[in-house]
Amino acid sequence: MVAFGFREYGEKGTRPLGKRVCEQLLPLIEQNSCVVLDFTGVNVVSNSFADECIAKLLLEMPLAELRSRTTLMHLIPYNTRKNFLYKVKNSAFIGI
Repeated sequence: MVAFGFREYGEKGTRPLGKRVCEQLLPLIEQNSCVVLDFTGVNVVSNSFADECIAKLLLEMPLAELRSRTTLMHLIPYNTRKNFLYKVKNSAFIGI
């Protein structure tokens, strides 16, 4: 298991940053059986960033494979109630 920390990328608000992070995250997921997507210290993730970074992974691999290779950790409850990551966590990632 390997952890991928989102904190080091600063404010998660733009598509360009989401794309850059996705480009670093995809090889890590492909090369490891389990990658922890660690949101420790992350207070805000925009829909644009999440779409470009997380949802675009589904263009590279089937949902079942993404679910089996990743888990989400340390999402702040307030931010997860109404945003994209909450929807991803509660639908695509159930059971991990």
